[in-house]
Amino acid sequence: MKIFKIYLISIVSVVYVSCTEPDVSSKVWEETRLNADSTVRHGIPAYKSSNIDYKQDGKSVLKVRLEEPIIIGVATKPEKWGYFQFPSISRKSDNSIIAKWNMNADAIEAYGNHQFGSAVSTDEGKTWKSSKPEHSGGLLLPNGDRIEISTPVPIKEENIHFPDSVGTGMDTYAKQPYKFYRLHELPQECQGVLMNRLKKGETGWKVERSGLNDPQAARYTFRGLFPIVWWGDMHVLKDGSIMAGIYPGFYVADDGKADPKSGAFFYRSADDGHSWNIQGRVRYIPDLVRDPKGNQRMGFTEPAFEVLSDGTFLCVLRTTDGLGIGPMYASRSTDTGLTWTNPEIITPSGVLPRLLQLKNGITVLVSGRPGVQVRFSMDGQKWTDPFEMLPYQNENDQVSCGYTELLPIGEDRFLVIYSDFRTINENNEIRKAIKVREIKVTKLQEK
Repeated sequence: MKIFKIYLISIVSVVYVSCTEPDVSSKVWEETRLNADSTVRHGIPAYKSSNIDYKQDGKSVLKVRLEEPIIIGVATKPEKWGYFQFPSISRKSDNSIIAKWNMNADAIEAYGNHQFGSAVSTDEGKTWKSSKPEHSGGLLLPNGDRIEISTPVPIKEENIHFPDSVGTGMDTYAKQPYKFYRLHELPQECQGVLMNRLKKGETGWKVERSGLNDPQAARYTFRGLFPIVWWGDMHVLKDGSIMAGIYPGFYVADDGKADPKSGAFFYRSADDGHSWNIQGRVRYIPDLVRDPKGNQRMGFTEPAFEVLSDGTFLCVLRTTDGLGIGPMYASRSTDTGLTWTNPEIITPSGVLPRLLQLKNGITVLVSGRPGVQVRFSMDGQKWTDPFEMLPYQNENDQVSCGYTELLPIGEDRFLVIYSDFRTINENNEIRKAIKVREIKVTKLQEK
């Protein structure tokens, strides 16, 4: 479970722009169904500007144009894990685009520190200028407010009067245990959700605590700290309510014991995010044929959640953890998140999947590790072979943190942001960098 806390680096304001017209590589790719088993294989090499004619069964079905990646931030020295990583991209209320990246350690102790690097674009991602830290655009609500999830500094365990524990779990990275407690039995300061809110007509964001109604939810302590973590995607539905698909989701069963395997939980708000009620859950059900380590994993984390044009809810989930590369699963709901299909493996690997359905009907899925992959779907179920953003040697080759984000900039195009650990600077030194890339995808015929 990663964080999105970042730190403003002291650098001279720079505009990043491609200085020369890049060479464009044109390729024809016949689909090979690389997602069909549990083996991690290289997909379509698209590291530079590329035009890809994507074929299925000999017929051209997609035309994909990938522009040259633009470097928007680069480290001045070698950086430890957590720094120049976990980028995000969003549109601000003034229609400019803001990109951010982490400048903290990737650790529970760093939650709430809000240290980051940042850059802004006013021309749809063509050029970028380093910027001061500020809030992203947040989710625009029907009443004109904007909200975003806020993660506070964890509370020290010694400062909390806890109820009886309902179980323990194990972090497979740190090899240290979680201890679980029923959400509604915890002290008031340990309940609810923190939100940043920008009220309509105002200029200052304010932090508020929203209610969270879920009698079967559990929260945990870890390394002597109690984090209030509620991460994931939020969408405004047609009826004006808000749906959030979040993690970590820990569940207390009818026997009073917490399931140590994390799932994805879905909450609905009918009052502009001031309170949230449980809507449904995607529980962890591993496919032990394609992932023999499934029973040993921590469960589902980092759910991507998108509402498709036909009203279907699509959720893609990570399982990679301290046991190594794990597959990504997908689950769907056709009743606004009340019930979900049994999760099915769709890729052999991936962390922090991101979903976006473009106005032309094509759904984009991006994820990482190894490298960074972009996939497309014309029906929200079957996915193309992966388009590779970065070269890598094998599944253990650490060329990126693998964390990305997507932003639509037209009916058939979007921006993707990602980290590249092997950027060569002007002194021929290898440094971490943050890159943004424009991709256009066009459907050529119905399948």
